[in-house]
Amino acid sequence: MDRPPLVCRYALVLCTLLGMAACTAAAPDPSQAGAPLDGRAAEAAVLAQINATIGQAPCSSDAQCRTVGIGSRSCGGPAAWRAWSTQTGGETGERLHGLAEQLATSQRGRQTDSGMASTCLYLADPGAVCQAQRCVLKKTPNVDN
Repeated sequence: MDRPPLVCRYALVLCTLLGMAACTAAAPDPSQAGAPLDGRAAEAAVLAQINATIGQAPCSSDAQCRTVGIGSRSCGGPAAWRAWSTQTGGETGERLHGLAEQLATSQRGRQTDSGMASTCLYLADPGAVCQAQRCVLKKTPNVDN
């Protein structure tokens, strides 16, 4: 039986983590409408900006495809990788890396504050390729067999 592509598995893990984070967050107090967002809500907002910046990641060749590390694992390195395209303009990469660093910094702070630990497995950059005129992460061999 075929396994879902690695991108789908990462997306599923990321959605699951965000869903779990949303379930554990306290309901906002309507009387504090002007209060700053809590850490997880702010991270979700930055992630939404990252997704909007990446968009459809259009491409016509592999040379236009890049990767960016998203989030932070508690023992270092990104929590996930996303493919993006240089075709959308020069400012995209600069904005994307700034948002990615903002998200990683926020997550590192929350992880430090909570004493969070992880398995400390390194998540290598899979690279990106142009497939069907969209930048996608390269498929990596499954090493958990």
